[in-house]
Amino acid sequence: MLLSDVFSDMFTDMFSTPMLGRPEPSRPHSLMSCDVEEFDDHYTIDMELAGFRKEDIKAELKDGYLTIKAERAAKSDEQSTGRVLRSERFVGSCQRTFYVGDQVRQEDVTAAFENGVLRLSIPKIVEQPKVDESHYIAIQ
Repeated sequence: MLLSDVFSDMFTDMFSTPMLGRPEPSRPHSLMSCDVEEFDDHYTIDMELAGFRKEDIKAELKDGYLTIKAERAAKSDEQSTGRVLRSERFVGSCQRTFYVGDQVRQEDVTAAFENGVLRLSIPKIVEQPKVDESHYIAIQ
């Protein structure tokens, strides 16, 4: 093991500890881990959203950017009279954004949520090179 690995591990552990007892993880992107695959005619994004319900997830396409937002509200369990000693489950919202191109339309993107994984399919849109066209004005 290299000395640099020891320091790297030490700093990773030090900064991964939640500060001030906050329940959210120090790396919110780990809540939305994803795999992106490229195929001949499309891309797929598999995003882990464990613990979220389908109703908690929103996907928006705007100006060529695909944004996935997920929100989980605090559990309001009024029947529990016990004192919470530790709460590590994430409460709040998180989002990830991907640039998919200006040519992609909302109806081209498909999404399915199953077993805590959101699968998005985005078609590859081949941009046509712009042709320089001359537009002449008729002189009278």
